[in-house]
Amino acid sequence: MGVESARGRGLGRVVKFHTPQIVFGPGALDEVANAVAALGISRPLLVSDHCLAQTPWLDRVVSDLRRRGLSPEVFLGVTPNPRATEVEAGRAAYGEHHADGLVAVGGGSVIDAAKGIAILASNSGNILEYTGIDKASRSLPPLVAVPSTAGSGADVSQFCILNDTASRTKITIIGRNLVPNIAVIDPRLVTTAPAAVIAQAGMDALTHCVEAFVSLARGRLTDALAVDALVGVWTNLERLVEDPHDADAGAEMSLAALRAGMAFTNAILGAAHAMSHPVGGYCDAPHGAINSVLLPCVIRYNAQVCADDFVDLADAIGVSTTGGARVVADRLADATGDLAHRVGMPSALAPLGVRADDLELLTERALADSCMLTNPRRAEPEGILDVYRQAL
Repeated sequence: MGVESARGRGLGRVVKFHTPQIVFGPGALDEVANAVAALGISRPLLVSDHCLAQTPWLDRVVSDLRRRGLSPEVFLGVTPNPRATEVEAGRAAYGEHHADGLVAVGGGSVIDAAKGIAILASNSGNILEYTGIDKASRSLPPLVAVPSTAGSGADVSQFCILNDTASRTKITIIGRNLVPNIAVIDPRLVTTAPAAVIAQAGMDALTHCVEAFVSLARGRLTDALAVDALVGVWTNLERLVEDPHDADAGAEMSLAALRAGMAFTNAILGAAHAMSHPVGGYCDAPHGAINSVLLPCVIRYNAQVCADDFVDLADAIGVSTTGGARVVADRLADATGDLAHRVGMPSALAPLGVRADDLELLTERALADSCMLTNPRRAEPEGILDVYRQAL
C-alpha cells in the first residue's frame, strides 16, 4: 500500500472509533431489563410509536422491566421523520415521570427522538438550538436503544436527525454523547416490520456503506465494516423484502445494518445524506426512499474524484470491474438503482413530492448540512443542483 493510499484509509493519522456496548442476536430482547438496570436506571421512559405498540415487543419489554422491579412509563408520541415538537412533548413526559434514563424501542425515528429527549432532559432551551456538532455540553441521561428495523444505524450512531416543521427542513445534531450507552439488537424485531419499511431501511443502510467507504474521515476499521455491511445488504435485502418472516435474512440484515452504523458514525457520511435531509424535511418523505433515488446520482458525481474506491465496492458485490474506473462507477450506480427498483423504491424525487421550483432551496440547505463536510468531492452549488436535477 502506497503512502497516499495509506493516508486515504486513516493509516497516516490518529483516528477514534466509538461504539456503544452491543448485545446482539435472536433473543437479545430478553436482555433489555438487565441493560437498563446495569446503567442504574430505575424509572425509565420508554420511547416508541403506535405501530411498534401493535407488535408483541413493547409489551414484552415493559413486562420485563416491571419484573425487574423498575418503574417504566411509555411515550408513544413519535412519528416518521420525528418532529421537534414531539421531542418537546417527550421531554415533558420525561419530567412528569421523574425519569432517570431512556429506552428507545423502534426504528431510527424513535431512537433519534429519544436522543433529542435526552438532550433536553439535561440541557435547557429548544432542541433546534443544538443543530450542528457538539452543542449539547452537559452529560445526557443513559440511553438503551432497541432497533426494530435494519438500516438506520441510530442505535450505534452519534447522529440525531429531527424535522423542524416550521421551516420544513431537517436538522442534524451530532455528538459523541449521542451514541447510546447500550444497543440491544434482536433480529426477531425486524421480521415484524412492513416490507416497505424493510426496503427503506435497507436502502438507508446501503447508502451508509457507500458513503462511509468514500468519506474524507474514513479509516481502515470503517472501510472493513462498510464493505462487509454492503455485502450483507446486497445479499439479503431483497430476500427479506420478499419474505419479512425469513429469520436468516433478518439476522443477516440486522448484522449488516449494525456494521454499516458503526462505519458511518465514525467515518461520517456525504452528499447523499446531505441532500436527503432537506428533501425529507421539505416533503416529509421516507428517508430511505430518498436515499435510494439520490445514491446512484451521487456515486456518479463523486466518481470524478474517487472512482477507484467505487471499483473496490463493485468488486465486493460482484458487479463487473472491466473497463475504466469511471465506467465501473457508472455500473455500480446502475446496480444500486436496480436493487432499489427491485425492492419497490421510487426511481425519482418527483413522486416523493419534489418540484423543479424547489431545487434551488434544497441545494442551499444541502450545502449547509454537516454531512457535506466529509463528502470526497468538494460541493459547489451548481454541481449539487445538477445532481438534484438528475434525480428529479
